[in-house]
Amino acid sequence: MSGKIGINYGREGDNLPSPYESIQIMTSMKVGQIKLNDSDPEILTLLSGTKIHVAVTVPNDDIVRIGSNETYAEQWVRNSFIPHYPNTMIRFVLVGNGVLNSDLDGDRMALYDSLLPAMRGIKNSLNAHGIRNVKVTTTLAMDVLQTSFPPSNGTFRSDISGTVMPRVLKFLNGTKSVLFLDVYPYFAWSANPTNISLDFALLRGNLTQTDPGSGLVYTNLLDQMLDSVTFAIEKLGFHNIRLAISGTGWPSAGDIDQIGANIYNAATYNRNLVRKMTLKPLPGTPKSPGVIVPTFISSLYDESRKIGPETERHWGLLHANGTPVYEIDLTGSRNMSDYSPLPLAENNQPYKGKVWCEVAPWVNEVSLPSALSSVCSTDNQTCAPLAPGGECYEPVSVVWHASYAFSSYWAKYRSQGAICSFNGLARETTVDPSKFSMNSDQR
Repeated sequence: MSGKIGINYGREGDNLPSPYESIQIMTSMKVGQIKLNDSDPEILTLLSGTKIHVAVTVPNDDIVRIGSNETYAEQWVRNSFIPHYPNTMIRFVLVGNGVLNSDLDGDRMALYDSLLPAMRGIKNSLNAHGIRNVKVTTTLAMDVLQTSFPPSNGTFRSDISGTVMPRVLKFLNGTKSVLFLDVYPYFAWSANPTNISLDFALLRGNLTQTDPGSGLVYTNLLDQMLDSVTFAIEKLGFHNIRLAISGTGWPSAGDIDQIGANIYNAATYNRNLVRKMTLKPLPGTPKSPGVIVPTFISSLYDESRKIGPETERHWGLLHANGTPVYEIDLTGSRNMSDYSPLPLAENNQPYKGKVWCEVAPWVNEVSLPSALSSVCSTDNQTCAPLAPGGECYEPVSVVWHASYAFSSYWAKYRSQGAICSFNGLARETTVDPSKFSMNSDQR
């Protein structure tokens, strides 16, 4: 397996460079591996003849069909794989992304039941074509664990630990494959910044924690997260399954109340990550010292069409126009002292002021009526003051009405996980939108 740093090449953004330009950019950045969220034929053709290793993904929507009959697995291999291999150095086929996540939408059990048959069908098809050096696996998130701290307590969730997880691990073990994991210390730290040191999350290596169960000493949160999965795997009886990091990184910007999302932390984390993963000899983790952990940083670009909190649109090493968000050397050869100074972090403590939700100023008003209708139909009490004669009916402006509805709904359901996004139409603000209600042009 390659120890060169990889990158997730996502394309959920407006006005991104073309695939041809993007591959030129990644080549200039000395990217060693590329992970795709699909098996796009244009991109795979453009990668032909390069020395970049590639991981392709079978989308979740295709798993049930492919798992139902090996004929469909053969069809996928013939259409999406064979035309590009071996000129394009495809090394991994990832069957699904987060198929075992706890918050997965849709028919979860159908995916659980189809995951292993789909993986086995694709592997059998590759073998039938004489292709045996391509690893077939899947990608999981950290929420497959029920307990993760200390690492030696790592155990899988009860709904998967006795069913789908042992079957998947048996397949990986039998095919000498690798388990891909999304591992984001940012989320673990930002959810508990009081008890987890920011330096520990940023891989600074200037403090240690000892696992009381194993006696292993940890210098960073990433190693703890990886080893918690290894311990969970061993509890199911498997001792030789290697891990790869399918996605990791740190957001360079976020909403007002999203702690620690800034350029300073993003650059620090990713630079330290590169240095750690390219050290010679390889450090591995305390539980698995000296092993290669294939690592893909998320992501190449800031992707404007990603939904969710503002951080979702700011994981890129590059802006949408292809310019760097911050300097980074993916080979690991550049000294930290050689980088230019970074802007100071100003949001490493929880925001203590008031925050509202409003229509984002760049939004086209044509898209607001349907969003307003959706919010009001979900909870009509939220929009009662906007009815004719209601206390917030005036000014009669779709922008004002939407801002009021977004902010009211968000305030009511924020504790239950609601975010100020509304499919990209809203943003957080420190200015109470109601103060401008008498003049909608002054937003």
